[in-house]
Amino acid sequence: MRALLLTNPKATSTHRRTRQVLIRALGAAVDLSVEETAYRGHATLLAGTAREKGFDAVAVLGGDGTVNEAVNGMLAGEGEPPALIVIPGGSANVMARALGLPNDPVEATGAVLEALREDRRRTVGLGRAIWDDATIGGTSGSATRSRYFTFSAGMGYDAEVVRAVEGLRAAGYKASPTRYIGTALRHYLMTDRRHPALRLERPRRPVVDGIHMAIISNTAPWTYAGDRPVNPTPWAGFDTGLDMLGLRRLGPLAMAHIVRQIIGERTGLARGRHLVQLHDEDEFTLVARRPTAFQLDGDYLGERERVTFVSVPAALQVLV
Repeated sequence: MRALLLTNPKATSTHRRTRQVLIRALGAAVDLSVEETAYRGHATLLAGTAREKGFDAVAVLGGDGTVNEAVNGMLAGEGEPPALIVIPGGSANVMARALGLPNDPVEATGAVLEALREDRRRTVGLGRAIWDDATIGGTSGSATRSRYFTFSAGMGYDAEVVRAVEGLRAAGYKASPTRYIGTALRHYLMTDRRHPALRLERPRRPVVDGIHMAIISNTAPWTYAGDRPVNPTPWAGFDTGLDMLGLRRLGPLAMAHIVRQIIGERTGLARGRHLVQLHDEDEFTLVARRPTAFQLDGDYLGERERVTFVSVPAALQVLV
């Protein structure tokens, strides 16, 4: 098997010595080429090149953002894409953990090597977001763009938090669960909690208006607070369509109530008249009254006024 390993030298939870050990272990199992990512979007370019060159698999040693970029590169073409291998190297590692891998990169590499020996594969569905660049603050032009996501997307408050954390990382601060939680608490005081921007549109279904924040999930959990899962959409999975939790209130009592319900291992849906919940949906659209923060897999993608979310079944094979 020919595999390309993409490593992110800035990944949160690995250092050079660990990466070298993991590279040697993988290189003993497959015909391995290694590339380091150097800038945002580089993993997409490298994974797309791997597909064109006929690699059998693309392995990613990095965080969720690097995994997302690689997946989008692997799927940008015709024919069967390479298989994906995920080795956690970020702060949350939601995709790796959703696949059942250990959160430690060394232990996860051991699990991946076992999957390689047994050719153990899993087919997973993805989400896809589609938007029009013309909706960005009145910018001219009408280019339609799309991007796959592996585990989650969001519009509103959660995307605002992602944007703020990205700003801190650009300033040299390390991403961590504590930093995300602290940023979320501080940013809560800054977000508009009185004027909801979003409405939900679905084919042949009534419009739902007055949504402050929408979490779109392709699997569960949505993310982690340290070792504790955050589970707003516990029925979401790689084998079903997309799920969504929308909040029509952002007041302190409403937020405290929802936070208590979604922390930890949960099997039932959160309860509340102010919640908008979808399960196993093929397609829906969020329309905003004003440009609203938008994120995919924890990657901030600017402010948008209209985004369509589509389920893409059986999109990718993962060695796991």
